[in-house]
Amino acid sequence: MSKTADKPAMDPITLEVVRNKLDGIANEMQSTLLRSSFSTVVKEGLDASASLFTPEGETLAQALAIPIHLATLIPVVQTVIREFPVDTVREGDLFIMNDPYRGGTHLPDIAVVMPVFHDGRPIAYSAAMTHHQDVGGMSPGSVPPVATEIYQEGIRIPPLKLREAGTFNDTLMKMLELNVRVPKTFRGDLGAQIAACTVGARRIGEVAARHGHNHTRALFAELLDRSEALTRSAIREIPDGTYRYADYLDNDGIDLETPVRIQVAVTIDGDSMHCDFEGTAPQTRGPFNAVPSGSQAAAYYAVRALTDPSIPTNGGCFRPVTLSLPEGSLVNPVEPAPVNSRTATLKRIASVIVGALKNALPDKVPADSASELLVLMFGGTRDDGRRYVVGEFNSGGSGGGPHKDGVDVIETDVTNCMNLPAEALELEAPIRVHRMALREDSGGAGAWRGGLGCVREFEFLEGEVTLTHRGERHHHAAQGSQGGLPGAKAVSRIVRADGSEEIIRSKLLTRVGKGDRLVVETAGGGGYGPPTERDRGALEEDVRNGKVSADAAREIYGSS
Repeated sequence: MSKTADKPAMDPITLEVVRNKLDGIANEMQSTLLRSSFSTVVKEGLDASASLFTPEGETLAQALAIPIHLATLIPVVQTVIREFPVDTVREGDLFIMNDPYRGGTHLPDIAVVMPVFHDGRPIAYSAAMTHHQDVGGMSPGSVPPVATEIYQEGIRIPPLKLREAGTFNDTLMKMLELNVRVPKTFRGDLGAQIAACTVGARRIGEVAARHGHNHTRALFAELLDRSEALTRSAIREIPDGTYRYADYLDNDGIDLETPVRIQVAVTIDGDSMHCDFEGTAPQTRGPFNAVPSGSQAAAYYAVRALTDPSIPTNGGCFRPVTLSLPEGSLVNPVEPAPVNSRTATLKRIASVIVGALKNALPDKVPADSASELLVLMFGGTRDDGRRYVVGEFNSGGSGGGPHKDGVDVIETDVTNCMNLPAEALELEAPIRVHRMALREDSGGAGAWRGGLGCVREFEFLEGEVTLTHRGERHHHAAQGSQGGLPGAKAVSRIVRADGSEEIIRSKLLTRVGKGDRLVVETAGGGGYGPPTERDRGALEEDVRNGKVSADAAREIYGSS
């Protein structure tokens, strides 16, 4: 419980100024990270995040970034603290790790952690996590949907010192660069992480210089306790009880015929929330397993989505949340299970936790979102000999909700990336983008319509390309709520240069050649409320804008 009542009163103006300062520092770190990185997956896709932590490893402030990263950095920092206790670190030290079985999430997400000192004593940690474009493994981009053990996914980095007292570990850097396909890009992105952490350390030092070491630590503790108290108060507004929900991944990338069940029982007991994943599928042979750090991140996202968004986000918000993760299951696999595709699983974990509370909070919780992050990776060699690896993200629609339509083609739940502009993709690889459009009739019908998915078409212009396609919602649609209908399922296909077509069954690692095309259609969000209750003016506008066809308006919505 909160310890606020046991402490003397603290100046609320100073507290609020420091809170906003910390948020500003985290976002300045994020800006540095994005602007300094080399890879398109960060510069354009925004797949990187920054946070500040207390010396004990609790989140102090987060940038506006990616929930998976932000929450996974918590066990990463705690692992670093265990391996390198606070009283042994020195100014100029810098740590690196990515191992999922020691607190990381998947191998491309590499964390850099920097201790921050004031008056010779540690006062905080600054940390940055970046999804690196490639970290080795069996396929360009390091997210092979056919991996069956973690050793196929890239290089594993335990918690190590990247820099000691200001001196870089050149041996470690040489080893890392030798194991990736695009070392220049890898080195540039890692440098951006170091720059972001340095900015955070400098700014935290300024705060401590202004308020003094001990008072600054007291301010940090007060901010965490207040967020905890506010979160517990918000949870008390949810009716007590146990609420259940389940959803499915299409398959595990290996057995394409078998869906993977994710089930949760959410128990609200006063001011706490417990998520029990008993009944979730056993760990899979393919790489869709989610280690506990990721499952925890999804639960932390859910509690923030279900409580007051004005509550300052820090480690105090997460104290009321506990999880039961059966060992050997999809949400707590046993090493060396593969984990590179865990994003799809974490998105579904977050959506089932929120979905479980549909009946408890019918006026707040929307229909299911597509919760689809279609990950495409392209790797090859240009005709002039230059090697490339480039990633692309494509989203579906969010679910319709009380009094509001779903949003078209938007990242939801624990991810927060962007698709690449056509120009950026075409500069990085010999690929032409022929089409980017909204997908008509993909949003689930309802009084409040689900958001639409998108259609994208790519043509390959040179040589042989290794294509990774990691999709979802090809077989299990986003469900509607309160009488709304499901969203459309995703569809992808390869159109070969000779005119033949190959339907992609959600996951695929293959090769394509010059003149081949890839056409992807992402899923839509579920609808909310009966379709016949949709406002006629809104429906007419949907038809005019090409979001709903005239046939669907007539046959599903009952338009005359």
